[in-house]
Amino acid sequence: MGSETFLEVILAILLPPVGVFLRYGCGVEFWICLLFTLLGYIPGIIYAIYVLVG
Repeated sequence: MGSETFLEVILAILLPPVGVFLRYGCGVEFWICLLFTLLGYIPGIIYAIYVLVG
């Protein structure tokens, strides 16, 4: 895991859509993460980490 990925994961824990946005921009992954975050903070974190690490 590189330093960029580490920073994205830290941001994904604090603000999930921001971490995903840094990697994918305003793509589908960002909007799914934003929806999960609005529905519940924990699902947003889980999805963001899944997308960034996986």
